[in-house]
Amino acid sequence: MEAMSAHESTGTAVAAPLDAALTLAGELAGAWGSWRPTMTPDARQVAFLSDRSGTPQVWVQEVVLDGPAPPARRIHLSDDPVVSVSWAADSRWLACAVAAGGGVRTEVWVVRPDGTGARRIAGEAHEHAELGPWTRSGHRVVVTFPPTGGRRSRAFLGDPATGRLDPLAEGDLIHVLDVSQEERFLVLVDGERGQQFAVVVDRLIDEHQPLLPHGATGSTDVALLRPAPAGDTGPVYVYLASDVGLPRRQLLGLPFGPNGYRGEPQTLAARDDAELEFVDADDAGTLLLLVWNAAGASELELFDTSTRERTPLHGLPGLVATDPVLSRDGRSVVLGVEGPQRPRELWHLDTGSGRWTRITHSPDLPERELVVPTLVSYSGRDGLALTGWLYRPPGADGPGPAALWLHGGPEAQERPTFVPMLQALVAAGITVLAPNVRGSSGFGREFVHADDLEKRWDAFDDVLASAELLVERQDADPARIAVTGRSYGGYLTLAALAFSPGVFAAGVDICGMSDLTTFYRDTEPWIGAAAVSKYGHPERDRALLEEISPLHRAEEIDVPLLVVHGELDTNVPLGEALQVVAALRALERDVEYLQLAGEGHDYRREESKRELWQRVVTFLAARLGVGS
Repeated sequence: MEAMSAHESTGTAVAAPLDAALTLAGELAGAWGSWRPTMTPDARQVAFLSDRSGTPQVWVQEVVLDGPAPPARRIHLSDDPVVSVSWAADSRWLACAVAAGGGVRTEVWVVRPDGTGARRIAGEAHEHAELGPWTRSGHRVVVTFPPTGGRRSRAFLGDPATGRLDPLAEGDLIHVLDVSQEERFLVLVDGERGQQFAVVVDRLIDEHQPLLPHGATGSTDVALLRPAPAGDTGPVYVYLASDVGLPRRQLLGLPFGPNGYRGEPQTLAARDDAELEFVDADDAGTLLLLVWNAAGASELELFDTSTRERTPLHGLPGLVATDPVLSRDGRSVVLGVEGPQRPRELWHLDTGSGRWTRITHSPDLPERELVVPTLVSYSGRDGLALTGWLYRPPGADGPGPAALWLHGGPEAQERPTFVPMLQALVAAGITVLAPNVRGSSGFGREFVHADDLEKRWDAFDDVLASAELLVERQDADPARIAVTGRSYGGYLTLAALAFSPGVFAAGVDICGMSDLTTFYRDTEPWIGAAAVSKYGHPERDRALLEEISPLHRAEEIDVPLLVVHGELDTNVPLGEALQVVAALRALERDVEYLQLAGEGHDYRREESKRELWQRVVTFLAARLGVGS
């Protein structure tokens, strides 16, 4: 009712853009996409995830490069959202991770590509099971149970036909990245966030060897086992995307083999201006697909492992590529493509001709033209180089209402992707800056670790520097700037309001932590165990955690705040929202609360997204005096 009063007080000229923005938010909630492709060995069929039915499910589509393709087929497992899918190398099975009840914990299912034979092979009785890779033969799939109840992480090889799970590996926080065709070798990573170490395991003799220096800061995100290039001394080669001890994530390679043989790692491909984001390889190990992240935009290359020649792939039909898959023969690439004006779609690339063909289409979007953000560069308060994506309303002239949008992670990265809520805010006349504060990925190893532990205060300063940029650029009225964000960005929102009162006019906290001590107490055990390298240890660093917890300074939050949380969230538990709302209501502060039914940490259902986006637009329009 407060928002409606604000509309009426400024007349119909104000109500019109707000009404249009709310309509746009509702329409964009139905703008489904397609992502996470996986293909058959012959590259003639692709399985993928799509929310075209209102919630993410598995779909299968024939790849037709000339002429119309038949409609995609839905593979129904349950009504719960599906979060990942992979096709076995022998093409006989699909493996899927399903968000149990829509929450954070997942179950692993297998199903035949025609939809028959569906069975859950892991994740019963509320136990979290993570889907890993298939063996190169395709006969078995990796399933990992993270640490809980005093037990370490345990990885198994699952038989899709029988559901049998055979022990594979055990460790503290392990993730199996690849398994060789004969199941003798596997490569895995273990360790906390940003401090992972990679090892190769020879299961025949029960030995493991480190691939990179143990103890060095950095992480390994991708590792592939393939035959060694022609002329190399080792029978097997491992390719790594890693920044362990390196300035940026790059492509490394090293040979290894039976009886403890291990060569020295070598840098095969690196860039000073970009980070290696994805790697895939053909079966023979002769060709690699590299996807580079250059300030948020994607650039593709092919890498010949024998000659080490790199060939750029031009014509990417969008700004950002995700989840690329190289066919087993190296002739085809299937990947997701998106940009600010289009949801995620799947495209096929013929690596020989360079021809691009769209596999899936997104729905028709509203007639209103969506905004393409501008990349802006500026400095933090200590001089550190920062960047952000600026969404400016068309025709905006001079300072006006504005908002910061802070991403999660903190290791995530704001990129020029399809973000409907920001488009709706811009349609309402609100300028939005989506910064990459320190701790974000995509800008090198030092940058992603620049907010660890006691350096968290520097990240708080980056939020203030982002607001100062909007004022300096004459994009924002200093009295009408809001701070908003989700997950870690929600925590940053609360921190900005609690530790820097008087800077922001309003805030929106979406599934953010309010007290890091209660976060550690209530979150999933494996999430808390991995987070100590970023935030601090819940016992050894308790004083620091209390100092940087906004709940302890709730009395300083004196501007309107909207708090949003999913009822099934066990990553950032629901209590993080309830306790800050309760504290502010006890102080008689202006706080609103929206709880999304059936949602966990990520909001996947169409109706939830529509409710969230329209509520945020309405809240900020009223609090920032849109049109005044």
